[in-house]
Amino acid sequence: MEKKSNISLSEVIQKLEYYCSYQERCHQEVRDKLKQFQLTSLERDTVVVHLIDHNYLNEERYAELFAISKFHQKFWGKKRITSELKARYISAYLITKALNAIPEDEYQNTFLSLAERHWNSLSDTDLYKKRKKCCDFMLRKGWESDKVLDLIMNYEL
Repeated sequence: MEKKSNISLSEVIQKLEYYCSYQERCHQEVRDKLKQFQLTSLERDTVVVHLIDHNYLNEERYAELFAISKFHQKFWGKKRITSELKARYISAYLITKALNAIPEDEYQNTFLSLAERHWNSLSDTDLYKKRKKCCDFMLRKGWESDKVLDLIMNYEL
């Protein structure tokens, strides 16, 4: 049996409105936040529905902003963005839509400049070690393996 909280439902709604207003949130983050309030499942559902109805919670907007910001700020590739969004239980349709928001020419230019910058930062003289380190770095960032291998193996950066 679930415990009843000392805080009123309207206070929880107000707190969650603030929580969602200063940063985009996905449904899973809101559900996790709601766990700190001892609410019944009906009350939790009521809060989530209220946030969706009043546009505080929008997974499409969240996914697009997440994809674009991680691409621009952390230089993540589409594979890493996809896995991070899946970990947040975002639907495949919204993930595809979010990835399509990234301009393809900008994606390609970022890929090339990031690879070149990392290649130039490596001090190894052994070409094979340097290729492996650069390849591992790009794969950790979530860039597609075929693109990375093609670039690293066929071109001298």
